[in-house]
Amino acid sequence: MREVVLDTETTGFEPNDGDRIVEIGAVELLNHLPTGRTYHQYINPERNMPEGAFGVHGLSEEFLSDKPVFKSIAQNFIDFIGDSSLVIHNASFDMKFLNAELGWVNRPLLPKTQAIDTLAIARRKFPGSPASLDALCRRFGIDSSSRTLHGALLDSEILAEVYLELMGGRQPDLVLSESSFKKAADGSAPLDWRPSERLTPLASRLSETEKAAHEKFIATFVTEAFWSK
Repeated sequence: MREVVLDTETTGFEPNDGDRIVEIGAVELLNHLPTGRTYHQYINPERNMPEGAFGVHGLSEEFLSDKPVFKSIAQNFIDFIGDSSLVIHNASFDMKFLNAELGWVNRPLLPKTQAIDTLAIARRKFPGSPASLDALCRRFGIDSSSRTLHGALLDSEILAEVYLELMGGRQPDLVLSESSFKKAADGSAPLDWRPSERLTPLASRLSETEKAAHEKFIATFVTEAFWSK
C-alpha cells in the first residue's frame, strides 16, 4: 500500500483572497514505511510575501522570484502523488490550496477522499489534548528540534513519523514471514499470508538424560497431577 505524506507552505490562509502555494514537500510510504523517496519544490507565487507568512516559513519574495511557477511543476507533482492516499495534517487546508492551484491551470482536482487527515486522527485518539504537529512530537518523543521554521519537506518527514505512531507504532503491518511480501504470479497484489501446519515436527532440544531426569521429578514430587490419573 503506497501513501504520500504531504505538506505545503503558502502566502496566507485563503486562495480565494489571492494566497498561493510557495513550497510543497512529500515523503513516500510503502506499507506504512518510508522508502526514502521524496518530492520537494519551491514555487514562485507571482505575488508579494506577507510579513506574517514570512515569519512562519522564512521564504522571501526575493528567494522565490527565480523559482518555477505552479503550472510548470504541476505534472511532476501529479506524477509523484499518483492516486495514492495523501497523509496531511489539517488536510482541508492543504487540499484547498492544492485544488485551487490545480484548478487555475486547468488540471483535474484531487478528491477529498484521497486525503487522510492526521489532525482528525489525533483528535479522535486523544480527545481534549493538543493535536498540533509539535504537540504530537512531544507526545511520541519525536525530535523536532530542527523545526525552527516551518518547511514543507521537513514537516512531511516529521509527520511521517507521527503518522506511524498514530497508526500503532513502527511497522504496524509487519508479518514475520517472507511470503507476506511476495506477489501473486501475475504481479497484481501481495499474497494473503496465513499460518500453516508444520509437516515435519521440530526435533526436541532435550537430551535423553534431561528427559529421564524430568520423568523422575514428576514421578517423585508431582504424584497428584491430573494428567497422571
